[in-house]
Order: sequence, then structure tokens, then C-alpha cells
Amino acid sequence: MNLISWNVNGLRACMGKGFQSFFDRTLPDFFCLQETKLQPGQLSLQLPGYFQYWNYAEKKGYSGTAVFSRREALSCVLGLGDPSLDREGRLITLEYPDFYLVTCYTPNAQRGLARIDHRLIWDEAFRTYLSRLDAKKPVIICGDLNVAHREIDLKNPSSNRGNAGFSDQERESFERLLQAGFTDSFRFLYPDAVGAYTWWSYMFHARENNAGWRIDYFLVSRRLADRITAASIYADVLGSDHCPVGLSLEL
Repeated sequence: MNLISWNVNGLRACMGKGFQSFFDRTLPDFFCLQETKLQPGQLSLQLPGYFQYWNYAEKKGYSGTAVFSRREALSCVLGLGDPSLDREGRLITLEYPDFYLVTCYTPNAQRGLARIDHRLIWDEAFRTYLSRLDAKKPVIICGDLNVAHREIDLKNPSSNRGNAGFSDQERESFERLLQAGFTDSFRFLYPDAVGAYTWWSYMFHARENNAGWRIDYFLVSRRLADRITAASIYADVLGSDHCPVGLSLEL
């Protein structure tokens, strides 16, 4: 089973920068998007053979997630079930007979950690939600989780410590998520890989210099870890300030 996740930073813009050609080249079983920045009816996407699931933010041109699946889900749940956290279209859960698939666009703590309290409330609710799913059947989680877990996961850890995405609070919160029973698929296969990033600032020629961060993930329930056969970072794929990431599982 092959899956791809991509923060497209605006799907309409990404469509003009090679999204369709990448989709047609890979044709995974599941293609998950974050930061679609769409409202209903703004884009008609023709993807023959795929079921489409969308979650839209209330605010126009903001956030949003989607999943394109070759298999129709038993159920589709949008959000965490908390109205205070579900206005930004950040979460989709699809249920299948043997697993749940969750795609997530985690809130950014913002400059100066202005939104860190909201971010940590989200993290706690997200962890509780995933643990509840995991008690029923294995879970595959993907998306822009807006945190570089370890120093190896960004180019300049010293100068970025305390900034959004690399604050002690966010890193500790992500560690608690892993301890709750989930495995970072990329680090499971490549524990010491350096220079493996998924997001680059548009400033200072960051992508050209590979001065990036690894903040896009595939996590799996720990009992699925030995079924991971590949964890990919498509760093050469342009179209967004993030690149796609992939997962292959034997299920």
C-alpha cells in the first residue's frame, strides 16, 4: 500500500506548478493534502478512480485538508469533535476495515510563539483522539505536523531553538505523541539520516542551499512499524514550500 502526503500551500497555485503531473506519475493508493486554501466549489478536480474527501476552513483562503483514495472509506470524520478546534479544516479521518487513516495540518505556533497555547491544546486533543482510535485498530497518521522533533531534523537547530516549530514545548509534545504508541516512519528506517528536510523558507535561497526543516511526517501505530517498507521524501518535487513525503506499508 502506497501513500503520499503533501502540504501544497494552496492547491490552486500548486496545480499550476506541477501538481497534476506528480499525481499522475505516482498514483498512490492514498494522496493526502494539507493547506489546500479552498472553499467548496472553488476547484473541480478530476481524478478518475479516486474518492475525494475534503475538510474546509471557515476562513477563506486558509488551511484545509483533503484525501484522495482509491478505496471508499467505511466512514469519514472531519475534525476532532471539538468546535473550538474544528473551524480551520485541519483534520480528516477515514476508517477502513483494518486501519484508520488520519491526515492533519497542525496549527503553527507563529512568530514569538503567539499561538503556542492554542497549539498545545490542539496537540493534547490530537494525542487523545489518536490514542482512542489506536485502541480500536491501527492508525496511519500523515501531514504537516509543524514541528522538527530532533536537532537532526533541521539545518540550523542552534539559531532556531525556541522558535515556532522548534520550541521545547512543541518538541516535548511531539515526543509524548510518539510515546503514546506511534512510530515516525522515516526515522524508523533512517535514524541517522541528515539533510532530510520537507520544508524550506522562501527566503535566503533556503531550498537551493537545503537549509530546511523536516516537519511533514508519516506516523504509524507501533504495531505497524515492522510493516514499513519505504519512507520517502520527494525533495526534488517543487510546487510548494513543502515537498511531498511518502510511505509504503505491507498491509
